[in-house]
Amino acid sequence: MDAKIVWLFVFVILYWVYCIYWGIRGAMTSQTASDYFIAGRRLSLWVFVLAATATSFSGWTFMGHPGLLYRDGFQYAYASFYAITIPFTGVMFLKRQWMLGKRFGFVTPGEMLSHYFKSDIIRILVVLVALCFSVPYLGIQLRASGFLFNVLTDGALGVNVGMWLLSAIVFIYVASGGLRAVAYVDTLQCVLLALGIIIIGIIALNLVGGFGSLNEGIANLAALDQKRTPDDFSHYIAIPGVIQFVSSGPSAVGGAWTGIMILTYMFALMGIQSSPAFSMWAFSNTDPKPFAPQQVWASSLGIGFILFFFTAFQGMGGHMLGADLAYMTAYPDATSNVLGAGLQGKDLMDSAGKQGMLVPQLIRVMQETAPWLVGLLSVCALAAMQSTGAAYMSTAGAMLTRDLLKHFMMPNITHQQQKTFGRIGVAVIVLAALVVATTSTDALVLLGGLAVAFGFQMWPSLLAVCYFPWLTRAGITIGLAVGMVVVVCTETIGQNLGITAWGRWPWTIHSAGWGIIFNLGTAVLVSAMTQNKAEYEHKMTFHNFLAEHAALPASKRGMLPVAWIITLVWFFFGIGPGAVLGNTIFGNPNDAATWLFGMPSIWAWQILWWALGVFMMWFLAYKMEMSTLQESEIEVLQEDIGDAHQES
Repeated sequence: MDAKIVWLFVFVILYWVYCIYWGIRGAMTSQTASDYFIAGRRLSLWVFVLAATATSFSGWTFMGHPGLLYRDGFQYAYASFYAITIPFTGVMFLKRQWMLGKRFGFVTPGEMLSHYFKSDIIRILVVLVALCFSVPYLGIQLRASGFLFNVLTDGALGVNVGMWLLSAIVFIYVASGGLRAVAYVDTLQCVLLALGIIIIGIIALNLVGGFGSLNEGIANLAALDQKRTPDDFSHYIAIPGVIQFVSSGPSAVGGAWTGIMILTYMFALMGIQSSPAFSMWAFSNTDPKPFAPQQVWASSLGIGFILFFFTAFQGMGGHMLGADLAYMTAYPDATSNVLGAGLQGKDLMDSAGKQGMLVPQLIRVMQETAPWLVGLLSVCALAAMQSTGAAYMSTAGAMLTRDLLKHFMMPNITHQQQKTFGRIGVAVIVLAALVVATTSTDALVLLGGLAVAFGFQMWPSLLAVCYFPWLTRAGITIGLAVGMVVVVCTETIGQNLGITAWGRWPWTIHSAGWGIIFNLGTAVLVSAMTQNKAEYEHKMTFHNFLAEHAALPASKRGMLPVAWIITLVWFFFGIGPGAVLGNTIFGNPNDAATWLFGMPSIWAWQILWWALGVFMMWFLAYKMEMSTLQESEIEVLQEDIGDAHQES
């Protein structure tokens, strides 16, 4: 048997043993529904830091991100700013949700929002968002794992067979141990995810010939590029302006990634930590101490550094390693054709997996010299793909049990029955994801486009419960429904449903951007017309509590304008319309001799605003105390809402 396959299965078996151990351990320690669904609110600091980071940055970061950077260049690399924008959502909401969960005993976000708004409709919509997020998002991760192992075993393990086999273990440990098992497995998965990206990046950079050779190759690539922006710059090293008023974003001249597209795409990815699953991560903590380290140091600094350097090495380096036949023909002496054999002489974009083949082929490069490393990197990729899926399986199963079954059909259900139905819910989610991924890859891609955009539509409801009591039940409910419809209408799936007046992402505005415009606009307008004194007084019991325990100290209130300015400036210039300045501020994209730091201006601009973004996150999380809590005792009104007087 091939040495790389032997090592592959050795590392997979070791990884599975670890997963199953925590599944068994979690099952043994989960005595109540709270233990099973939210780890008994007792996750430790470093477990949450690593687990939440792994959940935020999935197999997409490992497998898909370098491939799209290869295809679209540094204009797509602005997506790496999700290392900051994803936890920015956490800075806004996690601490306050934790406080409300601790105070009122909420287990799911549906319980929190329905109790706050006194509405069962919002509960159902939250479950719908969770399902629309979980099933396609999980399906994409599981199918990617099957595809990876199909490539690395030279086709011996079919995509669907590998997908179902690899999914079996993740189902076993999630269903057995609940969120506690997910969290402890995620700690290892976070380490493997980061380690794998770094190692593959180093491999790519070394094969290219070092940092200087990489930038020389980028200059060659830009000169060769036939896809030009309106300013006649290569699409690999410049964004095509602030906005383009075209009916479909992908048809924009010079690429889709205008300043407005980048900004609204970041909105979509902010939906990861505003999705219902992350509300349950918030509830699962002993205290808020892990929030700031996760948001600032683990995510913004750590993952940001990895993305802006090591994924860039992979994505842009691929052109110089034999994946780009046009580049190899034009610059044969500057090409190290190490990917040619794995691609069978094809251009990467003509291969079966297109840009998705890049990372598997970079892993394969080491099969002759270090087959054990192929096995390790394969498990790193598998861990990355399962890290997010496991969390969404667990939390979606909990919401099906608590928000639908328990609330509407079995109000006196025992803790043991809740755990049983929670496991059944996990099975339903996994089977739905696998069936969709197996029978219709086209549908999977279309649904996957909705997932994070749907998650971002939770922002107005979280703004209401955490900050703004004047947003009413009718406004939030109608706004959420409208936002979800608009997201569908501005994604490819809308065209398939017969909505053809425009294409995907019209005016180079992502569907998440269109959704939030109509969602928040509707919420504000309807709220203005549906104010109710009794409803307002009920909501103020939440806000008075938050004002007492989460308000900024008087000594720091003078810094609020500074916080607003820092945040708005960063969003405008870092990931918004002002990012167009990055095309040329540090050199002419068409003349490598003018590149101030020896790299394209756009790359230097991104690194600068990443560093400033880390400062912004530190300022908000620590200095403005948005993720830290003053030493004050929170009176617990109920351990778990609706669970009093029940048997364990």
